[in-house]
Amino acid sequence: MAAKIVQFNTDARDKMLRGVNVLANAVKVTLGPKGRNVVIQKSFGAPRSTKDGVSVAKEIELEDAFENMGAQMIREVA
Repeated sequence: MAAKIVQFNTDARDKMLRGVNVLANAVKVTLGPKGRNVVIQKSFGAPRSTKDGVSVAKEIELEDAFENMGAQMIREVA
């Protein structure tokens, strides 16, 4: 069984907030009539350009587990 990482208080909140901010910053540029395109690079195939915030949010995967939890929570809420 893999060891669990446990963090408390401001350390956990700060890391999760960074994940929330990464997702929010990536999605917010696509919003509105003057929304901009976002280029998504996957491990296979050509890069894809989109203005769809949902597609951008689905592709966000962060290295740090706590930052990724913050991004996943916002994705679920939206």
